[in-house]
Amino acid sequence: MIRSSRGRGRHKVFIGMAPGVGKTCRMLQEGRELLKEGTDVVIGLLETHGRAETLRQAEGLEQVPRKRIRHQGVDLEEMDVAAVLERRPQLVLIDELAHTNVPGSEREKRWQDVEALLLSGLDVYSTLNIQHLESLNDLVAELTGVVVRERVPNRVLEQADEVVLVDVTPETLQERLKEGKVYAPEKVTQALSNFFQRRHLVALRELSLREVADRVEEETPSAAPLRERVMVCLSTHPGSLRLLRRAARLASTMDAPLLALTIQDPGRFLSREEALRLESCERLCGDVGGTFLRMESPEVLETIARIARERRITQIVLGQTLRSRWHTLLRRPISERLQLLLRGRNIDLHLISEGFPSAADAEP
Repeated sequence: MIRSSRGRGRHKVFIGMAPGVGKTCRMLQEGRELLKEGTDVVIGLLETHGRAETLRQAEGLEQVPRKRIRHQGVDLEEMDVAAVLERRPQLVLIDELAHTNVPGSEREKRWQDVEALLLSGLDVYSTLNIQHLESLNDLVAELTGVVVRERVPNRVLEQADEVVLVDVTPETLQERLKEGKVYAPEKVTQALSNFFQRRHLVALRELSLREVADRVEEETPSAAPLRERVMVCLSTHPGSLRLLRRAARLASTMDAPLLALTIQDPGRFLSREEALRLESCERLCGDVGGTFLRMESPEVLETIARIARERRITQIVLGQTLRSRWHTLLRRPISERLQLLLRGRNIDLHLISEGFPSAADAEP
């Protein structure tokens, strides 16, 4: 992966279920191979944690000196982005993408440093543990009891040009831990009884596998969906929160991602009450781990169908009681019109009652 002569650099992320699976070593191995082939490769930031194998893999690779920052009377080190830019290599290797920089750094997060390098035209290889992905934060806390403070926005992974899963079995990772290949010996017992419990590793491994599988699926649009995806279509009706909760339960039952879609007519202004309802829906969507998407279009059904195709939706949840504009559009059976627009795609429709219609929504 060599950067183009102009434009944004390319980003390759090595992702895994937990520390110790081999992400950093894999990144260094690929960097060394490219160096042998003539690519100008440097290490922008490497965290070895004293691991002998990591140190061995870094041999022969140039490391850009770190920048010293004094914080609360202590000298700390961070990646020197300016020095990397001045050096202008073709490829920069950067460990621990989710790291929070020392206060006083130019940017708060290491992923923001990576973004700056990419915008300058440099290619970047980086590493990431699955638990640091923003959308999985609540789920990881529920599964492991650990609240992850350092997080990376999903868009960073979505915008990456390539994502490589570095995977081992939970048993292999636990064995590495016992052999002192992950943490210092005095930390092993505590790690095995907390974060590195087998059930935690199984759950984290599943999340990693699923994340990469989803990406593969998105890159091969002709392939059949590998998993369920639920989309709920929300209006400004008072029953929208209830509808969203029903869709969230459906998504949870199917172990599926949830997308909440609201479509507004660009020629119509929302009342304060309607705007507040949508804000409440957006907050609830975030609370249940879903994605909230606002669109403007006078063509409601066509937009629903387009988003369903683009996002590879398998389940669509709709309210039976809709505001007047929607109701007018959907007088014919919704299943017929929407299925026609979806051109025979295998998508299930769920019509959920939102409650009794108001006078404005009543059938004339």
